[in-house]
Amino acid sequence: MYSPINTAAKILATLVVLMMISVPSFSQERRFGISINSLTTNFNYGSSNKQLQPYKKDFKGLQVGASYQAGISRMFSVVPELNFAIKGGKLKADNPVTTNKSTLRIYSLEIPVFARLHINRFYINAGPYAGYTLGGRLKIDGSEDLAASSTKVSFGSSAGDLKRWDYGFQAGAGYNFKLKKSTLTLDARYGYGLANISNDMNRYNRTLNISLIVSNRQKKNPKGKQG
Repeated sequence: MYSPINTAAKILATLVVLMMISVPSFSQERRFGISINSLTTNFNYGSSNKQLQPYKKDFKGLQVGASYQAGISRMFSVVPELNFAIKGGKLKADNPVTTNKSTLRIYSLEIPVFARLHINRFYINAGPYAGYTLGGRLKIDGSEDLAASSTKVSFGSSAGDLKRWDYGFQAGAGYNFKLKKSTLTLDARYGYGLANISNDMNRYNRTLNISLIVSNRQKKNPKGKQG
């Protein structure tokens, strides 16, 4: 069965190996970047809901965002981002929660802040993120015994409501391709949500994000040339 965790681990391991055979020779510049990419997401339902594990399916989402790389030294930078993400998770038919096949889709704003270590054109980064859910929708497929439904997600303290705030940790690696007037970055990262976003059960966000980021130099770093 496909696992985004295993896929992310293989991608990150490959990038780290490539980094280890590189020679650091570039300093970092201040860069502003924009990105749009697909996401592979699902929910972790915690140890108390192990019966849902066989019914889980990945949800294909979307993320649009902006980032700012603040070069600190030859090998180190700090990178805050602001992203709009469409995430969610699916459950197959006959599951204990919705019975029929269901899809929970949520829309959120996320702000991760990365500490980034550069080695030549490669980098690894990690850092915390905070998220705020703007809205969402639960879609349940119909069957002979149950009509299809699509309802807006509600937020509050009642059973069945979701919580708006999310937080967690993201880590990944990337590679910078130097273009004539900008930089194209291939970035892979995994997001591990630490906040339970539901009131009536455990539900934690899990995200695999592989994106292309186009960035432009803001100001030349007098210490050297960027990779």
